[in-house]
Amino acid sequence: MNALQKGLLFAALQVALVSSLGAKLLWDRERLPRGWALTRGYDPDLPIRGRYLSVSLLVEASSVFPDQLRNSREARANLGPPRNVYLTVENQRVVAHPADHDTGLTVVQVVSQEGENLAALSPPALYFLSEHGRVPTSGSITGKLFVEVTVPAKGPPRPIRFASKVGDVFTPLEPR
Repeated sequence: MNALQKGLLFAALQVALVSSLGAKLLWDRERLPRGWALTRGYDPDLPIRGRYLSVSLLVEASSVFPDQLRNSREARANLGPPRNVYLTVENQRVVAHPADHDTGLTVVQVVSQEGENLAALSPPALYFLSEHGRVPTSGSITGKLFVEVTVPAKGPPRPIRFASKVGDVFTPLEPR
């Protein structure tokens, strides 16, 4: 085998490796549950790898913090250490449930908004942008900012797209 053939074989293996990862992510997007999570905060630059949005997801956490829901704001602020959770999708919303083992996902605080008891999920979700793509959250947004995510059995949720929600209607935001 000469150097050209070795180079072509190596290139073919690289293409196969990247293609298999892309195929797996597309397959997961089709078969895994999808849900919407309220967002909070972002960071538009990752120095070592292009542009991204680091988005903190606020997920429903009534089953994780049942005692804090009826208590005062002060009790909700002093929740102690982060709690391990696993995620499910119920009524198109991402919901955290207490886990008895380390899942790599934790909730760190409770935020009560309009009768919902939400917890900030850690680690944050990363939404990568193309080099010349605009941030979908820039400009004026009507309503609350949500992100649609795929919820795998293990690991953090994977963002798909952003949307604003007014009432019960989600309006997708394009990255332009």
